[in-house]
Amino acid sequence: MTVSMSQSIQSRRRGTTQTLWFTLFRVAAAINVLALFAVILFIITRGLSAISWEFLTQMPRNSMTEGGILPCIVGTASLAFGALAIAFPVGVGTAIYLNEYAGQGKIVSVIRFAIANLAGVPSVVFGLFGLAFFCTVLKMGVSLLAGALTLGVMSLPVIIGAAEEALKAVPDTYREASLGLGASKWQTICRVVVPSALPGILTGSILALGRAAGETAPIMFTGAVFFTPDLPTSIFDEVMALPYHIYVLATAGTHIGETRHLQYGTALVLIALVLGMNLCAILLRSRLRKRSRV
Repeated sequence: MTVSMSQSIQSRRRGTTQTLWFTLFRVAAAINVLALFAVILFIITRGLSAISWEFLTQMPRNSMTEGGILPCIVGTASLAFGALAIAFPVGVGTAIYLNEYAGQGKIVSVIRFAIANLAGVPSVVFGLFGLAFFCTVLKMGVSLLAGALTLGVMSLPVIIGAAEEALKAVPDTYREASLGLGASKWQTICRVVVPSALPGILTGSILALGRAAGETAPIMFTGAVFFTPDLPTSIFDEVMALPYHIYVLATAGTHIGETRHLQYGTALVLIALVLGMNLCAILLRSRLRKRSRV
């Protein structure tokens, strides 16, 4: 009887501890969700009045106190998709090498250590690197190409990590079955492993795209400018970008108070752009997973 009472007390303690920790986890999750909605609501209430067809489709005018942000939208999209075009093949190729070909050696350990450290480097350091290497050494100047390359280097750790985790999630039985049917290792990777891991790879890549679209420090040294009257027609043209435009209006403009609603409106467009990219990642992953199960 004493043993059963002791077990009952321990069970109650475990149940109480579990309930307490689950409650703390729920509170933490609720705080994150509330913080997100608070930020979005704050931006919407202050920036919605600036949103109009003219704001989205016209050039800035009168020292950027009037007009729209079309060059910023085009520049941000160009920089983000340019970074993805550069980082995606390099990142996925690196993940395939690390997961499918590389063994457990010193070289692989050094590569993984470098990738982990690259993920922790502040974005302003990437900007200074892009300025020194792409703009100065390679003589690209402040241009769309230099900005996209800088953002691509910054996005590599995210894409490599997401792609490698997606490749690890593919069951080994898929590889064994393919090899057993006479396929080579390369054919197995291209026709079995990568298609099965594609939802996770694309999800990570689009999330990296959303991060690149919202960065300011890497592009303020390499690709973005205070103002340009024209849309980019070449990869060597300077561009305007949404995050840098917000920074300029809020800190370096000549009419900071007069452009407050434009600052919040630009921030609202940037948030909508990033959230749209994340939503596309979720929908694309869901569709690809359903297709792979058929």
